Amino acid sequence: MTQSSAITVTEHLWIPLPDGRRLAARMWMPEGKGPFPVILEYLPYRKRDGTAPRDATTHPVFAAEGYACLRVDIAGSGDSDGRFDDEYSEQELSDGEAVLEWIAAQPWSSGNVGMIGISWGGFNGLQMAYRRPEALKAVVSVASTVDRYADDIHYMGGCLLSDNKNWASQMFAYMTRPLDPKLRPDWREEWLGRINDLPFMAADWLKHPTRDAFWKHGSVCEDWSEIKAPVLAITGWADAYVNAPSALAAKMTGAPAKALMGPWEHRYAHISQIEAADFHGEVLRWFDHYLKGEDAGAEALPDYRVFLQEFTEPSPKNLPQNGRWVAEAHWPSPNVSDVTWPLARAGFAAAPQAGTVVVKSAATVGQAGGYFCPGIRIDNERPGDQSVDDAASTCFDSTPLLAPMEVLGRPRVRLAFSVDKPVAQVVARLCDVAPSGQSQRIAYRPRNLCHDDSHEVAAKLEPGKRYEVEFELNECAHRVLAGHRLRLALSTSYWPIVWPAPEAAEITLHLEDCALVLPERRVEVEIDAQAPGAARDYPRYQAQVLEKPWGEATTKIEADGTHVLESYDSYGAARDLSHGQQVSSNVRMRYAIHPDDPASARFDCAWVFAFGRETDGDAPDWNLRIETDSAMWCDTETFTLWREIKAFEGEDLILTRDWKAVIPRGCH
Repeated sequence: MTQSSAITVTEHLWIPLPDGRRLAARMWMPEGKGPFPVILEYLPYRKRDGTAPRDATTHPVFAAEGYACLRVDIAGSGDSDGRFDDEYSEQELSDGEAVLEWIAAQPWSSGNVGMIGISWGGFNGLQMAYRRPEALKAVVSVASTVDRYADDIHYMGGCLLSDNKNWASQMFAYMTRPLDPKLRPDWREEWLGRINDLPFMAADWLKHPTRDAFWKHGSVCEDWSEIKAPVLAITGWADAYVNAPSALAAKMTGAPAKALMGPWEHRYAHISQIEAADFHGEVLRWFDHYLKGEDAGAEALPDYRVFLQEFTEPSPKNLPQNGRWVAEAHWPSPNVSDVTWPLARAGFAAAPQAGTVVVKSAATVGQAGGYFCPGIRIDNERPGDQSVDDAASTCFDSTPLLAPMEVLGRPRVRLAFSVDKPVAQVVARLCDVAPSGQSQRIAYRPRNLCHDDSHEVAAKLEPGKRYEVEFELNECAHRVLAGHRLRLALSTSYWPIVWPAPEAAEITLHLEDCALVLPERRVEVEIDAQAPGAARDYPRYQAQVLEKPWGEATTKIEADGTHVLESYDSYGAARDLSHGQQVSSNVRMRYAIHPDDPASARFDCAWVFAFGRETDGDAPDWNLRIETDSAMWCDTETFTLWREIKAFEGEDLILTRDWKAVIPRGCH
């Protein structure tokens, strides 16, 4: 336990579960006798080391404002008991209910608990609210989803994302990390047991290619009225998870919901590399209102506060973006209405046009798309200039705009089409094209043309038959300047974000029933945007930096024409000054595909984690290394997934194991 001038930090405590298992937690306690309202963050990323640098920047600030804060590791992660079984599993969520009940019963707790989290923690905050535990009174959910099939890291528009395997590779590395001998005398037995029992997540997820009961579990969109806790939903435009805030603001009926969209990547806003903002102030206003009962102004916030972006020279770097903050008092807003632009051979037309246009792309279209979720790597992960991908796509351009146009919401694409292959996908990108010719991606989304609108039913297409489809792109907020053009780019591939269809398909568009539908915003008088302020001062993680983080990405074309994207990220090395544990990690990724052969797609990933601690009289020397390798490849009929782990104690290899799965492609 450590003491500061205002808060007391308990580095480790046990939370008992009804079946005798225990979850590991860290706690920050305010000054005074209490009882206090409580802020809970609940996820599997290891409070001892994994999220410790981020936790140091948030929970001490909240504790200093009168909140007891807990960071709890889910079962089978960190130093918690049990085995990990899957993301957002029934075990995870029922354990979470038990944690909330335990918190509410503690003498230092007022019984009012709020949940906070980004990504995983943001997901399970919503999912816990859906289950309506008595103690949960409010949620701040950052970079989350309301639909696990439509808007997570596995599928998008019914298309398989390559990050289904990439994320599983990362979780494979994360969940095979050891327990801390200082806290768990049985660490070695438990560590090796976890490795042997770890589910093959990429294969499990791939076995559910449509929106079935597996994905409906934990998807709060199944019944919006079930959420009774007020929700503040936050995301950044550079993030992958852009659709949940506006959906929650529009559709939650059982409690207030407010949406906040900034220019940020997949990080809490106060530590954004793009433009840091006062994340702490937003959280405290919400919880002060709903956990303390203070009139903090949360209910009076506009439904949707948004950073309306403008053209910024495209760069993979996390650089500041042009734009301004605006707000909509109500969402959906009467200030936003649909504008339909029929597609024509020459771009867009005032009325539907007859004729056909063909969409057929090389498998390498998408090289300028960046990584699926910027904020996970060190940098160099955002979409760059789309003009190269545009040149290899079928594009529909507007004439240069005579006046600025604001787009706020989810654009839609309406297509009538026929295909020459039984499995096909289309990827739509909405781009802002500057007079210079540079093309900035505003929004995108793929669509598996074999799926019905529910994504619950998939059937192979009949070549030559005419079909119709309408689908939304991802949420966006963009002001197109006068003199710029809007471009709809269509392609049959978007690698490496989207795993390609088994064969190169040719899509014939029947233009008379094809259109782009834009949610245009027109406002005569703006209301106060109540934009987040500048980031306030906050404490930093107390660690000795042994190696600074760094990363790089390179592309090349091999002798046979295969296009290769390789990246390396070292997350550095550091020694925690409170408990002496030393951790380092790095990851290599490789994406490869031949432009003429979608079935040549391959992904490889290798993680290395190293752990150590010098003798300090309380624990012996500790020197471990974990090497995980993962790969995915395919042919026209099957996907093949493979993974391997090697665990070292000192220089001794103490465990090695590999797994392999072959899964039919079906309609993917």
